Amino acid sequence: QVQLVESGGGRVQVGGSLRLSCVVSGVDIGIAAVAWYMQPPGKERDLVAGMIDDGGFTYADSVKGRFTVSRDNAKNTFYLQMNNLKPEDTGVYYCFITKWNYEYWGQGTQVTVSS
Repeated sequence: QVQLVESGGGRVQVGGSLRLSCVVSGVDIGIAAVAWYMQPPGKERDLVAGMIDDGGFTYADSVKGRFTVSRDNAKNTFYLQMNNLKPEDTGVYYCFITKWNYEYWGQGTQVTVSS
């Protein structure tokens, strides 16, 4: 059974930083594409940052220069470093992987940025 478990969310003030982690079990994340999505209150879930195994990255325009996605295949874990957080970064963050046309989601972790 594949499980993705996020951690690292919480409440932070504007300008602060958080590091989200996604520990994956049941599937090797090697050669998988990994990503983070965010769902603001009352809105749809959208891509924040993604990374494919060969090092290609994609970021939402709103987070470029502030967020960094990374991975440690040996630990079967990937991360989202979030710096200079803004109130509009508030929402539930979900980790996601896709491998061999299968897709898996974490349960989500809340990030709240207060001014």
